[in-house]
Amino acid sequence: MAPSNEERIPPQPVAARTQANAQAASPLTSLEAQFITMVEDFNDKSQEWRRLCSELLGTFFLVLVAAGGGMMGQAFPDTISRTAAVTAPALMVLGVILFMGKVSGAHLNPAVSIAFALRGDFPWVRVPGYIVVQLIGATLAAWFLQAVIGVSAMYGSNYPAPGYSSTLAFVMEAVLTFGLVSVILGTASGAQNLGVIGALGVGGYIALAGLWGSPISGASMNPARTFGPTLVSMDFDAYWVYVAGPLAGAVIAVGAAFVLRGRGGGRSGSAAAQGALFTEVANPAS
Repeated sequence: MAPSNEERIPPQPVAARTQANAQAASPLTSLEAQFITMVEDFNDKSQEWRRLCSELLGTFFLVLVAAGGGMMGQAFPDTISRTAAVTAPALMVLGVILFMGKVSGAHLNPAVSIAFALRGDFPWVRVPGYIVVQLIGATLAAWFLQAVIGVSAMYGSNYPAPGYSSTLAFVMEAVLTFGLVSVILGTASGAQNLGVIGALGVGGYIALAGLWGSPISGASMNPARTFGPTLVSMDFDAYWVYVAGPLAGAVIAVGAAFVLRGRGGGRSGSAAAQGALFTEVANPAS
């Protein structure tokens, strides 16, 4: 019986098939390689827009949940408990860190951006841009909530509790932010760049701080989180507490980090602070 066509054609060697597949995919592979090279080049400042968009989007989602809890509670009484209202932002921060942390570092908070810069992990020249887009993201979220829910954004802001002075609220915000920034710097510095575990640590701390600290000050720990609802409602009563408190706590946390771990600016800490697009390392040997 004559051999079939398949039997007449010798099988193609594996190496030849691999080379043929590589040649067929070379245009796509080349484009992918070019893109990776572009975004990983720390001298390529054209990628800063990605980071800024990332920070704006992340802060928008954070404030959407953080301010939305109080506003929803006002619109629909007895539906959202305090436990739910302080836990939801923690879960949102955890999710945001996981989905965009490699792009911008997922600061979502002016106090965190300033702390990373003080620590030497983030270039000061990028701090103003980060803070501006964080404030914009927070404001857009508050406007969205007020338009959709139909109650004043003031119900999503933070204020000292009745019977407690602004000074006591300031102290509470400073202490809570000291803990938050300490957790962030600890999981993002040197050999402690823990990735997913870091996201869990930050989210867990926010939930814990809110559970015990929110009755006095609201446990904002974030000037942008309070700025959005405050601007939209035009009620700046005691807003200084939510700027000065978190900034003071962040500065103390940076000092504590230096005492515990020495100076910052190492490769792992810089990558965690800046994201992985084009990292600038202040102290490459660290």
